[in-house]
Parts: sequence; C-alpha cells; structure tokens
Amino acid sequence: MKAAKAAPNPANEFIEALNDLANERHIDREMLFTAIESALVAAYKRNYSGSTGNVRISIDRDRGEVEVFARKIVAEDPQDPQSEISLEEARQINPVYGIGDLIEEKITPRQFGRIAAQTAKQVVVQKIREAERGNIYNEYIEKENEILTALVQRIEGRDVFVELGRTEGVLEAAQQMPGETFKVNDRIKVYVLEVNKTSRGPQIMVSRIHSGLVKRLFEIEVPEIQSGVVQIKSIAREAGSRTKMAVFSTDPMVDPVGACVGPRGMRVENVVAELKTEKIDIIRWSSDPAEYIANALNPARVLNVAINEKEKTARIVVPDNQLSLAIGKEGQNARLAAKLTGWKIDIKSQAQMAAMADEAAE
Repeated sequence: MKAAKAAPNPANEFIEALNDLANERHIDREMLFTAIESALVAAYKRNYSGSTGNVRISIDRDRGEVEVFARKIVAEDPQDPQSEISLEEARQINPVYGIGDLIEEKITPRQFGRIAAQTAKQVVVQKIREAERGNIYNEYIEKENEILTALVQRIEGRDVFVELGRTEGVLEAAQQMPGETFKVNDRIKVYVLEVNKTSRGPQIMVSRIHSGLVKRLFEIEVPEIQSGVVQIKSIAREAGSRTKMAVFSTDPMVDPVGACVGPRGMRVENVVAELKTEKIDIIRWSSDPAEYIANALNPARVLNVAINEKEKTARIVVPDNQLSLAIGKEGQNARLAAKLTGWKIDIKSQAQMAAMADEAAE
C-alpha cells in the first residue's frame, strides 16, 4: 500500500518561489524579505482595528512562517496598553525583565497567513518592477553619448517616441532636425543625450541635432577612426543644413580627409543619407592656427591669415570673387568655421584690404 503524499506546504513553496525570483531577477533576497516584513506591519495595522502599537513581523527565512510580535516597554505605571506593560505582567513572560526593558510578545492572528500571502505578492510584483527599471537604467546609462537605432513608435504633438529595444526614448521637437518628418515604424539613428531616473522608470532623451550623432556615424563608417589612426578633433554643426568636421591622422601615410570620404565618396555619402542630405565639409586639422582657420573656411580659397593670439581673433584675406563663398549664405560658412576652430574670424576681400590701407595712409 502506497503512503499518501504529504500536502505541499505553502510556506515552503513561498520560500522556494522567493529564492527562484531573487536568482532570476538578480534581486537581493534579504531586501525582498525586509520589504515584505515592512509591508506586513502596515497590513496588520490596517486589518486589525485598534492595532496602533509597536509591532514587529518576522518571516522565517527557511520555513516561510510569519509571526507577529507586540513590542512593549516595561513600565511602573503603564498608561498605554498598546505600547506599555506592567512589571508584573512582564515577569510572567520572563522573570528577568525589569523596568525600561523592551519585550516582545507573540500575537500572530489565526487568519493572518492569508493577508500575509496577498501582501507578499503585491510587494514582490512591485520589487520586480523596480528591479526591471533599475536594470534598464543601468543598461542605458552606459549608452549615454552613444548612437542607437530607434524605431518610431508614436508621435504626440511634435514629440516623437521611439523604441530603443528594452525601453522607450523621447525625441523632443527641439532635438529634431529642421524640416524632418517621421512616420510610425520609421527606423532612424539617434544620439543618447541623457538617461534620467523617474518614478515610472528610466526616461531616455535622444537627439538628431547633436554633433555627437555625426561623430558616431563616422566612427561606424570609417575603420581608420575605429582603430584610432584618424581622429575627429572638432565638429561644428547646424543640423539639417551643414556640418564642418576637422580630422587628423597619426600616420603620415594615411590621409584623414580621404579616409572619411571613402572610396568613391561612399563613406561620407552613407552619413549624409542618414542626415537627410545635410552637407558635410571634412577639413584637415592643424596645430598651426593660421593653417587650421584657412582649412576651416573651405571651400573658399584663403590668401592670408593674420592671427592675434592674445585675443584669439583672426583676420582673413580672400580673393574678391571668393568673399561671398568664404562668408557663406547668411554667414553660415564663416560662423561654422569660427565655431569649429574656436577663433573669432573677420573676413576681408583683397579690395577691402586695399581700401583700408589707402585710408590708413591718408
């Protein structure tokens, strides 16, 4: 005759489930127990009217049994039965107690197990959510200043919400390129600006206008940048319109501009395609400020650069027919060159310089 199987012990099953959860979700086991015990104190006071005294709830870490203890101070003349006990009553529990001692008396209600189970489930669900949010935050905080492929999920007003894998990113209107439009399910490259902790989980702010987007796109396209042979020294960008990027090679045999342009211009074309035809000027960086500034004004031809190191200003002379090219439409070429190099730039044509010389001679 087969022996009857013992009925499963819910408390033991609870401990096993808690252990499995802690391991799978990488949640600290003791933190879970402590959180459940704290929640059970509130549940006890809520469900048992008049329970305003000091109670402690303990969960046996091995067997899962829940016990409630009333905590009282031994007093000569007890005034509050919820928090105080007479010396006589205390010594009935244990003769060693004296005035001022804190005693604990087991008062676990008969039906408290059901309340404990419900409360534990709520706490566990909450802790799972918090752990998930924490894991996502830890994963994406490492992606700040990186580039990610995003899927347009929804559009609210002018803000675009994108899927980034395990979570959602926000592409605010101010971080979108001028004139750029999106449709749901569009795939776009975005630059991770910042990752913030919020009560609803991590909030990831992304950008399409940050100069870091251009930098990361070239790092993907150009092996010489990945290896460190070619370095991006500076980027000046007016998103959606034009970017200037200064590059330098640590190997004299490697042309940094040619490496970034790529065979038949394929590398730079791939970047431009992602940026919706934004123009990109790739210029050679130089430790000589005059040479660097002249390069930065590309495509204009520069005749002379006079620099003032103290004020960090530069006066540029260009051929008469190159003045508008050097300045650019609405001053964009000169503005980007100044931003790229960090120098204030004053551009003059040969005719203007000659007129200034004549005035000075009079």
